[in-house]
Amino acid sequence: MLVDTFGRTATDLRVSLTDRCNLRCSYCMPPEGLDWLPKPELLTDDEVVRLVGLAVRDLGVTEVRYTGGEPLLRRGLADIVRRTAELEPRPQISLTTNGIGLDRLAAPLAEAGLDRVNVSLDTLDRATFKRLAHRDRFDDVLEGLAAARAAGLEPVKVNAVLMRGVNDHEAVPLLRFCLDRGYRLRFIEQMPLDAQHGWTRSGMVTADEILDRLSEAFALAPDAAHDRGSAPAETFTVDGGPATVGVIGSVTRPFCGACDRVRLTADGQVRNCLFATEESNLRDALRGGADDPELADRWRKAVLRKRAGHGIDDPSFLQPARPMSAIGG
Repeated sequence: MLVDTFGRTATDLRVSLTDRCNLRCSYCMPPEGLDWLPKPELLTDDEVVRLVGLAVRDLGVTEVRYTGGEPLLRRGLADIVRRTAELEPRPQISLTTNGIGLDRLAAPLAEAGLDRVNVSLDTLDRATFKRLAHRDRFDDVLEGLAAARAAGLEPVKVNAVLMRGVNDHEAVPLLRFCLDRGYRLRFIEQMPLDAQHGWTRSGMVTADEILDRLSEAFALAPDAAHDRGSAPAETFTVDGGPATVGVIGSVTRPFCGACDRVRLTADGQVRNCLFATEESNLRDALRGGADDPELADRWRKAVLRKRAGHGIDDPSFLQPARPMSAIGG
């Protein structure tokens, strides 16, 4: 098992398949983009499947989420999903995406074994979308969401980040939009993971603010029917249920004490926390001929060093050198 010194066990593996993205969301990267990882540094499809298989068979991982960058840009994605679904024991398989291209890929991915998707949508206004993402792809995201639901990739979750003075007035419209279409909305506090290092606490819309704004239009109550466990989102029933809305207060309501996640970057580095400043290189060991027991031992040692929390409120906090797009969500 992947256990740290605080007794937490990592069972949820987030695997980045690429650092590339076809949007330029301002809370992630600059409009001109970033210097992408050279292809030889990326894990091959076979290497991804080998490491995921090791995690599932030998290290207790029960859920695998493929992320990026934008994972739909990975040419071998459907085959990676298919091979992951063939593992024994079979893990739950999910995908975090911006939705561009999902209209074409939702059905093939579902057929390959994908269980569900999380799609990012921060606004319902086309002009605001273009301002945030520096690309005019609003319709593509909506079409991707509809295709995901039609393909049975449910629950279709929508991730939204509110930014002060940009889209913070859209909390209620976003929830109405999701309720009307059967999507499950989760608001996420903006985190200090942008490549520009321009994050400020004053610019972040907090979980309390989000709940206050939603409560002006909906009756919210803690979702007593479901134990939160290690889930990052606090869930609330909307107008008596059964519909719910989630709020992920990564900064102001940290859930580090119950964290069960571990990350594998597109270039084969283990990160035991989203905000870790150290990584453990599995790629070079794998390519150097390490067998599965040695790779598993390296992975266990990497997780063992996990800190108690992300430390954003600590005066000594340092933002990770890698932005979110290069880490994987």
